[in-house]
Amino acid sequence: MSRLLLLNGPNLGILGRREPAVYGTDTLSDVEKAVADEVAERGWTVTSVQDDVEGELVRTVNASADTVGAIVNPGALMMAGWSLRDSLAAYPRPWVEVHISNVWARERFRHESVLAPLASGVVVGLGTFGYRLAARALMHLVAD
Repeated sequence: MSRLLLLNGPNLGILGRREPAVYGTDTLSDVEKAVADEVAERGWTVTSVQDDVEGELVRTVNASADTVGAIVNPGALMMAGWSLRDSLAAYPRPWVEVHISNVWARERFRHESVLAPLASGVVVGLGTFGYRLAARALMHLVAD
């Protein structure tokens, strides 16, 4: 059975109680279930990893070459996650960057992602529904 990597960076483990006006009330568990439901039609399973430490995310990406693709919400690492960027540059599968909030409608320091130029696509500002859209995009990008 094929596995999809769902990678979430710093502070995403507290979804549901972290600034609900910005990030909504869905928990990371809700997101994981939604992505799993979305990709089930392809027979894919989801391997979900959340960590607040960039090195652990790098380790996960480097050990996940056998996955069909990835959904990556790097959180604040989008702006300064250079080692995460390097590991994603070596990741051999398509991946989609996701941000729950519209980062361009927020503080200026959030307006540039060092990761996005490497991504197959970026979904921004659609709440946790963006993860479902990223899953759909990957199903489109990955041949059977």
